[in-house]
Amino acid sequence: MPFYDTGSTRIYYEEVGSGFPLLIIPGGGLNSTIAALQAPFNPMETYKANFRCISSDLRNANLGRSTGPLEIENPWDAYSEDHLGLMDHLGINKFLVMGFCIGGPMIHNLMRLAPDRIIAAAMMQPSGYRSETPDIFYQNNITSWGPPLCERNPEVTMDMVHDFLTNMYTNRADFVFTVSRDFVKANQIPILIAPDDVPAHPYKTAMEVANLSPNSEVTIYPWKDSQDHINEAVEHARRFLKDHEPNS
Repeated sequence: MPFYDTGSTRIYYEEVGSGFPLLIIPGGGLNSTIAALQAPFNPMETYKANFRCISSDLRNANLGRSTGPLEIENPWDAYSEDHLGLMDHLGINKFLVMGFCIGGPMIHNLMRLAPDRIIAAAMMQPSGYRSETPDIFYQNNITSWGPPLCERNPEVTMDMVHDFLTNMYTNRADFVFTVSRDFVKANQIPILIAPDDVPAHPYKTAMEVANLSPNSEVTIYPWKDSQDHINEAVEHARRFLKDHEPNS
């Protein structure tokens, strides 16, 4: 089982296929793991004939194999540094990225931190702020993610989890959590958005990103309501990523 180690952080990762590198960020919020890459489709299997697909368990995800400190003052950047560090470990400079759910905000943050490395990005059912359910991410994680983490690591307390989630979500309760609207307006990196519309994946926010971004495409919507529509979105994402692959 391959691990990338840096300091006290250990990241479990997998890779399949060959071709231009494609970093895949699973959904599942802070419990994002490779094992979650099953629905609405498995991108590692789906795109392994087209790309060198790389994915990892999120640091400290329940049922995951990645571990590391709880970066209370630096939550989003710590996760991005894990992703960028993994690509450095693999000797990869520039890459494509596809993210599900929490992968949406994480992709925005990667584009902010390393704009010269991200060639293009596909955001599948991206998460974002929804005014009707403003504390959904805090509430979900304080109950389902925090307690098991504290059980596994006695050095982590629920007070620390509260502070971490407050810095990650509550204090950033607007838009996509990691970047501003002005950033999206100025960002020239091509993006594809496959919108969803559930409390954690607000359609309104996804479409606002699409409308603000100067180089955006949007899949059909809804796209998860039938296998035919899933297949259509899968092929749209494949075309989009191949179109932006260098030297394609």
